[in-house]
Amino acid sequence: MARLNLSPKILDVLDFGTPSAERDISRGLEKYFVESSAYHRVRSGAKTILMGNRGAGKSAIFKVLAKRERSEGSHVIELSPEDYSYELLSSTMAAESAGSWAKQGAYAAAWKYLIYVLVMKALARKGMRLTRNGGRQIHNYIRDIHGAQQLGPLSLLVSYLKRLEAVKIGPIEAGLRTRELDRLYQLEEIQNLLPALRKVLDSQRVVVLVDELDRGWDSSEDAKAFVSGLFQACVSINALHPNLRVYISLRQELYDDIPALYDDAQKHRDLLEKISWSEDSLLELIARRIRHSAHENGFAVDALERAGDRACWSAVFAPPPPGKGRDGSFGYMVDRTLYRPRELIQFCSEALEQARARRSRLPVPYSSIERSEYGYSAERTKDIAAEYRSQYPGLLSVFEVFRSRPPAFGRDELELLCLELACGDVPTHGTGSWLPSCDPNELIEILWRAGLLTARASADGPFLGSHQVQHLNLAAVRRFRVHAMFHASLGIDGAQAESARG
Repeated sequence: MARLNLSPKILDVLDFGTPSAERDISRGLEKYFVESSAYHRVRSGAKTILMGNRGAGKSAIFKVLAKRERSEGSHVIELSPEDYSYELLSSTMAAESAGSWAKQGAYAAAWKYLIYVLVMKALARKGMRLTRNGGRQIHNYIRDIHGAQQLGPLSLLVSYLKRLEAVKIGPIEAGLRTRELDRLYQLEEIQNLLPALRKVLDSQRVVVLVDELDRGWDSSEDAKAFVSGLFQACVSINALHPNLRVYISLRQELYDDIPALYDDAQKHRDLLEKISWSEDSLLELIARRIRHSAHENGFAVDALERAGDRACWSAVFAPPPPGKGRDGSFGYMVDRTLYRPRELIQFCSEALEQARARRSRLPVPYSSIERSEYGYSAERTKDIAAEYRSQYPGLLSVFEVFRSRPPAFGRDELELLCLELACGDVPTHGTGSWLPSCDPNELIEILWRAGLLTARASADGPFLGSHQVQHLNLAAVRRFRVHAMFHASLGIDGAQAESARG
């Protein structure tokens, strides 16, 4: 197939978008958004809990969902990091041990109270004087109880939690305490309004989106109760009416870090949607952005619109020299990702900037990809370690132990290195809370889950990472290799790395 040639001027304006969906939505995200099967399941309401690693596209799904729901007349409530603070919660709330109270239940009740109040506020604000189908009750409640109060979402949540805390650990007679707690846990203040809310929802739709719960995550008692309580509240509220949907997004590491959340999730697995990407879907994502960028900047190339995804890529990125990577420059670059859109967008954007800085022409030469790789690799190495800072502090210093080593390890060799790490024979920094208690197999599992290691499941099979296969019997694996994304940052020899593929 003949190569598609683009105008040299396109290089000056080509833009793959930003890694942040919050900024990208105003730049046309909806137009080049990849409508995956995961998105359609969320859009239909079949799935309400979105789970994935950082950069997997959770926020992009929520931003597009919010925009499309608003265009159809729905009321959309978006709760973002500005609306909650784990540090504030920890400093405000008494510890569970102070009164032997179960915080998860308290947070679940507070979340239900907050979300119901926000929903009723949205309906009252839009309809103002709701007078039919029970709307008057809602309007009167919001006017009388919350009309003069201008509390933000976090303040409203905390105020309800403090009411529970005051009863639970305050100087109240046991019988009164039980009745008052029951009243608060049952949301007595708004319970009688729920039938009216159902009637209003017959003709109006409300969507609540709670995103980026990982911002500021500190793995504290309150942080875990905050998220697991939200999970419970989400499941409960979504049972009220089909026209009320609460969606939450969770990072995989948060899910793994909260035992109570994991236990609850087993009962509601049908509500969870885990985002995953393949090489084909990532190629489609970049091709859509190439077409959109060219069109938006006045280069409406018919051939580009008709071209397949592979042809779009090849028009922008030149292939590497023979023996460098597999499947052309796309294979080389995608092999240096954990199949997350944000990573590929970042790598492509940095290669593009390198080409512009040297006044190259399209397609972007492979030398520009090479020059951008170290900065990309170093940033991703730090970011991956930072993702696990609450579970495995100091993980970056563990990654550093692999610096300048050969890329591939036999099992015995890797187990010995992991044993030396756990025993402190190989020094690390800030890992004292978890590394000494790890046996070699546990540490191998951690490094594979984090993405540093890939594993060969069979003697002649490929090396696979946790982003490519969800479950792998690592105990039976005899050969491991450091993922290519980390090679440049850790000074791993490229020639050795290529030979280790075999």
